[in-house]
Amino acid sequence: MQNQNNFSSVETNPLNSLDEWEDDVLERYPEPEVKAKSKEEYRNYETPGRDTVKEFYRLNHTYQTYDFVKEKKNNFLQFNKKEMPVWDAFNFLNQLVDDSDPDTDLDQFQHLLQTSEAIRQDGHPDWMVLTGLMHDMGKVLCLFGEPQWAVVGDTFPVGCAYSDKIVYPEFFQNNPDYNNPAYNTKYGVYEKNCGLKNVHISWGHDEYIYQMMKDYIPEEGLYMLRYHSFYAWHREGEYDYLLDDHDKEMLKWVKLFNPYDLYSKCPEPPDINKLRPYYEDLIKKYLPATLKF
Repeated sequence: MQNQNNFSSVETNPLNSLDEWEDDVLERYPEPEVKAKSKEEYRNYETPGRDTVKEFYRLNHTYQTYDFVKEKKNNFLQFNKKEMPVWDAFNFLNQLVDDSDPDTDLDQFQHLLQTSEAIRQDGHPDWMVLTGLMHDMGKVLCLFGEPQWAVVGDTFPVGCAYSDKIVYPEFFQNNPDYNNPAYNTKYGVYEKNCGLKNVHISWGHDEYIYQMMKDYIPEEGLYMLRYHSFYAWHREGEYDYLLDDHDKEMLKWVKLFNPYDLYSKCPEPPDINKLRPYYEDLIKKYLPATLKF
């Protein structure tokens, strides 16, 4: 496998902005009963946006191997890169603001607040509000030198055959695991109905923030964090043969969360100063004073 240090800048950052992936998801999964946006309504770059997304997934599907995922877990799940107060972590995340993004002046934290505020306004429990606030915190992986395609993107199981419902499935033919008999059968290294807790999912911000939060919020919220980008499962109904009864029960919670993740963005920024006292109390209720990254 190519060493990450040998990736070119284009291979490391094929997207103009991390939000470009999320816009592509919105195009594929428009809000129910709402007409999908035309391509002209999406981000207007001098180069075609969908070309960069396609290149993003070519890289993602080529390099997200079973061994790659295990290597990243061994590296990043030690949480020995940085430690800081929770509110400082939001400021750290905001370093990901991309001046090349033509459609929004909102920073990463404001996007998180829009999600959490939409959840709060609908009267859901406060642990779900916190889940919305934290769900994209794992994107700080980019600040630790991770390429975009190892931070965002639709997630999928590794170590078994790839579903053709995953976006751009043709690019899996470039993946070394594609022709490996240990990994390319229906079950691969897994057993029937083994449960998603026993399945390695492609590496990115979902798994990272789940592991960071797993001792602090309820199981329903943890499923929201861990699988919110696993569209082949919760939107396409794939991989049912790997699910156990607990996964099937938790699916409704992932589905409940997903619309807040996808459809809560608006150009008007939330009033952070007004909201901060509520969120400081919420964070204090559930989380330690500092987070380890």
